[in-house]
Amino acid sequence: MSREAGEKGESRLCDRIPLAPHSEPDARCLHSFSNGDLLLPNLDSVGCSLGQQENAEVSMKAEQLHSDTYPEDDALVGEFEFSDEEDAIRGLSSLPVELDTDRRALCTRCRRPQKVCLCPFLPEQPLPVSTCLYIVQHPAEESRVLRTVPLLVACLAEDKCKVLIGRRFGEERYPDLASVCKNPSTFILYPGAEASNLEDLPRTDVQHPCSLIIIDGTWSQAKDIFYKNSLFRLPKQVQLKSSLSSQYVIRTQPTNMCLSTLECAAVALSIMERNAEIQETILRPLQAMCTFQLQHGAQIHHSKEHLIKMGLYAKQMPKNKRKLKKMQFMVDNVKI
Repeated sequence: MSREAGEKGESRLCDRIPLAPHSEPDARCLHSFSNGDLLLPNLDSVGCSLGQQENAEVSMKAEQLHSDTYPEDDALVGEFEFSDEEDAIRGLSSLPVELDTDRRALCTRCRRPQKVCLCPFLPEQPLPVSTCLYIVQHPAEESRVLRTVPLLVACLAEDKCKVLIGRRFGEERYPDLASVCKNPSTFILYPGAEASNLEDLPRTDVQHPCSLIIIDGTWSQAKDIFYKNSLFRLPKQVQLKSSLSSQYVIRTQPTNMCLSTLECAAVALSIMERNAEIQETILRPLQAMCTFQLQHGAQIHHSKEHLIKMGLYAKQMPKNKRKLKKMQFMVDNVKI
């Protein structure tokens, strides 16, 4: 419809609406459309005294004028219909949530899937040891699938193997651990220049009952925990001089002589308890776990030392001189 026709329609409709003398039209009586050119009366808000027939005629004319100027409501709504992608998303959002019922059930003792349960390789009864183990575990180790600490816990009585998870261990927050560290019968297993060989300690130094603290984590994590917690420098520092090669072949070790937490505990307990069978018993579930993993597609992980010596180390050699000397020491076993 042209603008002139719209203006004529406006004048004809407004002529029928009586206005109060000497007053302007009420703004509530006018309805403005999006083009800003056509103004129509809002018939619901007009307080006029026309008869029922006149009101009907005005309404019909207003509707006709509106329909000629603007598309039907359905057409306007059609412009805002959802696309196929949006319809698909809305459909997915209305689907019921299904719980994962296919997750593999875990054994309550060894914490392994039931198909590869290691309980047949664990001792039927907890090992009778007088030494109390304290495993200080880095939080990152807790989420590892192939960790060895649960197997160690399953081999010992509950009061003989305690696991503490964290990075910082203050005396106020861990008073029980602080009292253990201050006890002269407590040892901490951490290699270093100040450490004594556990195998060479006189029997008088290992008085039962005694306690042994082992840090569980990567070498960098263990170093951070040891040097940033003053409590761990109170016990007597010991290390293993055993030439035992690690049987934990499904995880890469820095050198051939590096052992897992379970292996360290097995060797240390057999020395402190003077019972070689303890080492064999604790290592049995570890050997079974590695065998299961290799049967299911896992690969043997050689140590970094072995890979460097054989020229198989795939990563780029470090440019940092300190790290480069450390890598060279792995190859030559000679300090530079």
